[in-house]
Amino acid sequence: MGCCGSAEVSTAWTKREWRPLEDRSCTDLPWFLLFTVFCVGMGSICGFTIVTGGAARLVFGYDSYGNTCGQRNEQIEGVRLSGLDHSDRKFVFFLDPCNIDIVQRKIKSMALCVSLCPTEELKTYQDLKRFAMFNGSELCSYELAGHKYPGLPERFTKCPKLPVPPSKPLPVFNRCTPVDISCYARFAEAVVTFVGDNSVLHRLIAGVAASKEIIIGLCVLALVLSMILMVIIRYISAVLVWILTSLVVLGSLAGTSVLWWLYIDHRLYGNDTSTKVTKEGKEEVEVSRDSSQALLVYAVAATVFTIILLLLMLFMRKRVALTIALFHVAGKVFIHLPLLTLQPFVTFLALLLFWIYWILVLLFLGTTGNPVQNEETGLTEFRLTGPLQYLTWYHAVGLVWISEFILACQQMTVAGAVVTYYFTRDKNRLPVTPILSSVLRLVRYHLGTVAKGSFIITLVKIPRLVLMYIHNQLKGKENACARCLLKTCICCLWCLEKCLNYLNQVTLDPLLTSYVVHVSVSPKEPRKAGT
Repeated sequence: MGCCGSAEVSTAWTKREWRPLEDRSCTDLPWFLLFTVFCVGMGSICGFTIVTGGAARLVFGYDSYGNTCGQRNEQIEGVRLSGLDHSDRKFVFFLDPCNIDIVQRKIKSMALCVSLCPTEELKTYQDLKRFAMFNGSELCSYELAGHKYPGLPERFTKCPKLPVPPSKPLPVFNRCTPVDISCYARFAEAVVTFVGDNSVLHRLIAGVAASKEIIIGLCVLALVLSMILMVIIRYISAVLVWILTSLVVLGSLAGTSVLWWLYIDHRLYGNDTSTKVTKEGKEEVEVSRDSSQALLVYAVAATVFTIILLLLMLFMRKRVALTIALFHVAGKVFIHLPLLTLQPFVTFLALLLFWIYWILVLLFLGTTGNPVQNEETGLTEFRLTGPLQYLTWYHAVGLVWISEFILACQQMTVAGAVVTYYFTRDKNRLPVTPILSSVLRLVRYHLGTVAKGSFIITLVKIPRLVLMYIHNQLKGKENACARCLLKTCICCLWCLEKCLNYLNQVTLDPLLTSYVVHVSVSPKEPRKAGT
C-alpha cells in the first residue's frame, strides 16, 4: 500500500471508471404519492361525468327539453316535453344551424332529436311537411303535427329557419352537420359549449383551414432544419458559436446606430417641418417633440444594452470555450445515441393523447350536472351546482401539472441517457439501450422528484394564466393604474417561472454537469489523497 501522495494512489485514481450512481433509492416519495392521488382524482372526474350521464349527453346529444337522443328519458320536474322516448331519434338537429347565437356561453338556438338529417335543401314549409311524411323525421317542435306544418302559426318560432340547408350526421357526436363549409365553424361552437362570446373557435378554425398548407410546410421545414443543425453542431461547433456571438454583437451595434441616426435625422430635419406647422397648430409640434424624445429614449436604452453586452463578452470570453465544448459533446451524443432525436416526438405524442383526454372530460363536464331551465331562452341546460362546480378548476390545474410532469419526464430521460454516455469512458461498454435504461431508472426512483418540480412550476404558472385571463376580460375597461399593475404582476410571474424552469434544466442538464465534473476532477490532474 502506498503512502499519502504516492504514485500508487495517483495511478489508482487515474484508472477510476466514472459511472452513474448505482446505489439508488426513491426520491421525494411523498410527492409521488400526492401526484398519484391527484391523478386518481382526475380519473374520478371522468368516471363521475360518465356515471351521471354527461358523457352520453355529449356523444349522443340532447334536445332543448333535456332529453338525450337515442334512448328513453326520465321526466324532469317542471320541464315540459321532457321524459320522451327518443330511441328512434338518434341525431341532434338545430333549427338554425348556420347562425347559432351564444348567450353566456350557451346555445340559444333550439335543438331537437330527429331520426334523419335533411340531405337536401328544404325551401318551404310544404317541403318540411313532405320530408316529415316521407321519412318520418319531424324537424319542428314535438308538439306540432308534421302534416299541419304549413298552416300552424307557431311554425315561425318552432320550426327551422328557411331555407333549411342540407346536412349529414357528424361521426361519433351524432349532430346534423351542415354540408356548407362556411357553416362548420359556427356549428363547431354548437358542439363545444365552452366557447366565449368573441367566437375564438370560429376564428381559429377559419385560420387553420385557410393556412393549413403553410402550417404543414413550416413544420416540415423546422424538422429538416433541426436535423441539419444536429449534423452541423458535430463538425463546426466552434465556428457556429463564434458566428452566433458575432451576429448578436453586430446586430446590437447596428440597431443602436440606426436608432441614433433616426434621432439625429429627426432633430435636424424635424425642426424645419415643425416651424412650418406651428402656423397651423401646436398639436403637430407636440407630436414631433414626443417622437424625438421617444427616439432618444430608445437610442439610449439600446446603447446601454450594447455596452453591457460588450462588457459581458469581454469578461466572459473564456466561457465561450466551455460553450464550444458543450456543443462538441452534444454532437457526439447524437452520433452515439441517435434515438434521442425521437424523444420530442414521443413526448409530443404523450402530450397530445393527454390533451385529447383532457378536452373530452372538459366537454363531459359541460354537459354534466342538474337540469336548469334558462329563464331568457326557455331552453334546458345542465349545470354543476354547489361544490361540484369546482371540478372544472381541479381539472384545469390537472392540465398544467400533468403537462409539466410529462415535459419533466422527457428532460429526466434525456439527462439520464446522456450522463450514462458521458461517464462511460469506454464507449464499447455502453448499455445496449441507454435511453430505455434511463426511462426505467426514472420510473423506479425519480417520479417523485419530477412531480415535485412540475408542481412548483404549476404554482407559478396558474396565477399568471389567471391574471392574463383577467387582463383580457378587462381590456379597454380598466384604468391605467390597474392595467399597469396587472402587467407588472404578469411580468414578474413570467420571470419567476422562467427562473424556475432554468433551475430545473440546469439541475437536469447532463452536458453542463458532466463538463463541470470533468474539468473540476480530471483524471489527468489527480487529486491528492485525503482531499
